[in-house]
Amino acid sequence: MTSTVPHLDPTRTALLLMDFQPAVLAAVSDPEGALSQAHAALSWARSNDVQVVHVRVAFTPEDFAAIPTLNKAFAPVAENGYLSDGSPEAALHESFEVLERDISVRKTRISAFAGSTDVRGPLREQGVDTLVLAGLSTGGVVLTTLRQAADDDFRLYVLKDATSDPDPEVHRVLTEKVFPHQAHVIETAELPTLTKTA
Repeated sequence: MTSTVPHLDPTRTALLLMDFQPAVLAAVSDPEGALSQAHAALSWARSNDVQVVHVRVAFTPEDFAAIPTLNKAFAPVAENGYLSDGSPEAALHESFEVLERDISVRKTRISAFAGSTDVRGPLREQGVDTLVLAGLSTGGVVLTTLRQAADDDFRLYVLKDATSDPDPEVHRVLTEKVFPHQAHVIETAELPTLTKTA
């Protein structure tokens, strides 16, 4: 119920659009739906002067070399040179326009906070204490970023319909049973009704 969800102060809020890349979109159960809602969230952010953060996973040759063989998730990625920085599969989806004031983050692990660019510093400098999360996949970057951001004392909102997972049941369990313990789980259409106006 939106009546129990705190209002958003645009001056203290950032929208994180995470891993909307061709390779990741191809793996989830509802890529078009999540992509459409991510664009709706982006339109909301642009209209309310909310800081936008684009997050993507991509690796340089040095990054690949630094991945240990014991890393179950990323050792095969390194071995195959997958998601190489500059490759089509690692690019941000072509439908997103990145503006000069946007923050762009390239990461080398699952969390949006695990990368060569520290996103927390710039956000804290701007007084941002609230994050709105949209991304792929629900059980990957959204889960991992939510856990870390909660430990960093950010107020969190998850856009249920702007996330997706290869397994719809994983998406359901996380958004209905797990995320609500640390975040407000909402639909993208609720953003305007929750936005605090000056």
